[in-house]
Amino acid sequence: MSDEKPVREPIGEDARIDALEERLKAAREREDGRNKPQVQGHDANYRMGSRVLADLLGGILGGLVIGWVIDQFAGTSPWGLLIMLFLGIIVAFRNVIRTASRKPDDSQ
Repeated sequence: MSDEKPVREPIGEDARIDALEERLKAAREREDGRNKPQVQGHDANYRMGSRVLADLLGGILGGLVIGWVIDQFAGTSPWGLLIMLFLGIIVAFRNVIRTASRKPDDSQ
């Protein structure tokens, strides 16, 4: 709304109309600033928590699935599953530590 052009150019004959238009413009700018979405605080913390959870689940479940597939094809049950689960946990915690040590103003 704040980027709209006025319907008419101020002609300076009636100062009350010009003053009213200026006040309306200022009120629109204040309202736009007040209604602007906030991306700091709780939203950023929620995103970081979701990212940590996804890293943990992805690493562990990924290691389980890959280890199970290796065991099925190679016939090494349960060693492929255990080794890949262990590697998945290591990768998950490495990603969590990397995310936690990142500065708050860095973007993904």
